[in-house]
Amino acid sequence: MTAPTRPDVVVGDDGLARCAWGAADPEYRRYHDEEWGTPQHDSRILFEKLCLEGFQAGLSWITILRRRPAFRDVFHSFDPVRVAEMTEADVERLLGDARIIRHRGKIEATISNARAVLALDESLDELLWSFAPAPRPAPLVSFTEVPATTAESSALSRRLRALGFRFVGPTTMYALMQAMGMVDDHLAGCHRARSADVPRSGAVASAPVEARA
Repeated sequence: MTAPTRPDVVVGDDGLARCAWGAADPEYRRYHDEEWGTPQHDSRILFEKLCLEGFQAGLSWITILRRRPAFRDVFHSFDPVRVAEMTEADVERLLGDARIIRHRGKIEATISNARAVLALDESLDELLWSFAPAPRPAPLVSFTEVPATTAESSALSRRLRALGFRFVGPTTMYALMQAMGMVDDHLAGCHRARSADVPRSGAVASAPVEARA
């Protein structure tokens, strides 16, 4: 394989071209190759992604990935029924657990978001995917082209807030859309991009929304 000449897509030691942010750190590589941008419709997994995107606000995404096993442990594998039953005593206990992000507001939001999920008249999968934008006709060339928010992420944010969800701002919701594969922001030339269209330019990249902090 000929190595891309753009710095935003690089070829790894396994010979595969990747978005540069997912090429070096082993955990980022696994996440890039196996999860990010892959359409997801399991409501429990979507609830986990929604909550973890909220925890990521103000932090680097790799921080969340490395703590994800602990998050799954303390939040009952993100089963909304069990999380919704958590109490103030659980909040206080988690505030002392150094394995996770000890932020009271985000911990409390995870519990209240579970209750909001249970109150929905439709599945979380149906709700989230109802805001899916039309697919792009061709992959983006640079992460400088990736928006921080879109009309769809802003509309989703408003809807979730109206339903009682917290830590679901427009930027966080666009990161969720990337993570759950509602939008495909793998760049042209990346082996995960859904289209093989020829790149249009050679702009320099930044990180994806959830990896920018």
